[in-house]
Amino acid sequence: MGCLSERFSSFFNNRWLVFVAAMWIQSCAGIGYLFGSISPTIKTSLNYNQRQVARLGVAKDLGDSVGFLAASFSEILPLWGAVLVGAIQNFVGYGWVWLVVTGKVPVLPLWAMCILIFVGTNGETYFNTAALVSCVQNFPKSRGPVVGILKGFAGLSGAILTQIYALVHSPDHASLLFMVAVGPTMVAIGLMFIIRPVGGHKQLRSSDGFSFSIIYSICLLLAAYLMAVMLVEDLVDLSQTVITIFTLILFVIVLIPITIPVSLSFFREPRSSVEEALLPDQQKQETDKSEEGQDIIFSEIEDEKPKEVDLLPASERQKRIAQLQAKLAQAAAEGAVRIKKRRPHRGEDFTLTEALIKADFWLIFFSLLLGSGSGLTVIDNLGQMSQSLGYDNNIIFVSMISIWNFLGRIGGGYFSEKIVSDYVYPRPAAMAGAQVIMAIGHFFFAMGWPGAMYVGTLLVGLGYGAHWAIVPAAASELFGLKKFGALYNFLTLANPAEQRQFTLTCTVDRGGKLRNVEGDEVYGS
Repeated sequence: MGCLSERFSSFFNNRWLVFVAAMWIQSCAGIGYLFGSISPTIKTSLNYNQRQVARLGVAKDLGDSVGFLAASFSEILPLWGAVLVGAIQNFVGYGWVWLVVTGKVPVLPLWAMCILIFVGTNGETYFNTAALVSCVQNFPKSRGPVVGILKGFAGLSGAILTQIYALVHSPDHASLLFMVAVGPTMVAIGLMFIIRPVGGHKQLRSSDGFSFSIIYSICLLLAAYLMAVMLVEDLVDLSQTVITIFTLILFVIVLIPITIPVSLSFFREPRSSVEEALLPDQQKQETDKSEEGQDIIFSEIEDEKPKEVDLLPASERQKRIAQLQAKLAQAAAEGAVRIKKRRPHRGEDFTLTEALIKADFWLIFFSLLLGSGSGLTVIDNLGQMSQSLGYDNNIIFVSMISIWNFLGRIGGGYFSEKIVSDYVYPRPAAMAGAQVIMAIGHFFFAMGWPGAMYVGTLLVGLGYGAHWAIVPAAASELFGLKKFGALYNFLTLANPAEQRQFTLTCTVDRGGKLRNVEGDEVYGS
């Protein structure tokens, strides 16, 4: 019995369990990607024009990207508290929108609807912050794959929720809004106590490679399965029984990753103490503080040591520096001197204020600003774009771009890690490749050729998704993990800032004529 209780304790404190729970939360945390499906319902029910829908889209993008509150709550509250706040925001925001659309409460002015969309979508930032902070701290040596997989499941959530909506098979399209309000809230509350940094060994283990291979295989299987199901549902009129079976298989695939922490905890011999963390948490904190003090003293030595010390032989120079360090430490303890704190270097822990004065940080920000905004614009307007090109089923394109977005994030995390570890190139080099892919996708959209919607959706989804796997990993490598939540949420501000510069008002139909999103011809080309 004692051995079994130890196994259960090992299971609940297994970092792979946290990772799997974070994947499940992320699989319903990207509800902003469903805006292309729910915006036509809002537009029709409330008699909005496209300009008003675009303002709702901007509110959604701001809610999805303004995560300062999420970063602050994640530092003062336990992570489960941050997840709970996000769940409440999601339920209240989208729940109230559903009540307005269905006529159960009075219609609100546009500015109030924008606030509700902002509040509901802003709940995502709490889910994202809690999942990324906990898992990056649990897997510091595998941050590229971890970030890519977690952000990938967030990008895939649109396709997953769409398939669940197909199971409901409600003629009332507003029921999708109800599902968006209730579904992610239930999942987040059910898993919020699992999402946390766990103690123990956090370096690479021999089993990690195999475990990540399983996760990647499941990701590819999930994407291929959803793509096949969507194509079949689009081409064939399926019975409700077949759709139910498809949805149950989807649930099974999503649940498969739980076998990893189960097998590691119950079907393998316990790890020896040598493989566990070298220091307990309290001792580790004391060591960190000691190392910080040493850094401060060494920075002061650089200012205080005589210039001739550098000319001495190595052994004598080290001896003189050690003597000076001892004197400074004694003087600092007695209050005789004031030690200046050394500024962190690349790879060390930065606060947000310290990062904001670094050129590297702003290069990442503006690269994201110029690279991802146009992709987000396509995602927001995909429903109207497909309608203007003569496609009746716009949900298929929303689901497809969700899948390509997912594969872009998975691939971005994987290949950027390969570029860093195998070829020793900086991770932002992968971002440049992602932006080239997106540019080609936008070219296809602009041409309006037959089938261009499919090709453009593929390329833009891959390129846009890769950004969100590469940027968080690059930021954590350059500026550390201690304030990762604040750094990540600041970088996400680049998304709505750029998207606001793009407002899709027209597209090219199959006959080569330019039409607005209402379908009216603008002029012949």
